[in-house]
Amino acid sequence: MRVMKHPAIQEVSIEQVFYALSDPVRLEIVQKLCITDEASCSALDGGRPKSSVSHHFRVLREAGLVWTRNEGVTHMNMLRRAELDERFPGLLDVVAAAIPNGKGETRLGC
Repeated sequence: MRVMKHPAIQEVSIEQVFYALSDPVRLEIVQKLCITDEASCSALDGGRPKSSVSHHFRVLREAGLVWTRNEGVTHMNMLRRAELDERFPGLLDVVAAAIPNGKGETRLGC
């Protein structure tokens, strides 16, 4: 299984991050990762086709939002939380603030 490429966080621009988060599917993936430490691609795919999900995860990785590692044949994903908080303070808090809690409200904290 190939090793995923991840940019150094210093090379990530805010434009890349905003572009990645501008897609509802990618935003949903990041929001799901805000409430869990790590998850497989299949746990985050929302029933979407594998080719589509692969594209979304590539965009998230290239934007420095997600770290993907191989665990056997499974890809495990986690937010680059500490690095993102240092590079773009408060960004993940804003993303998490938009997570619906099922009661017409949003939850706070990522």
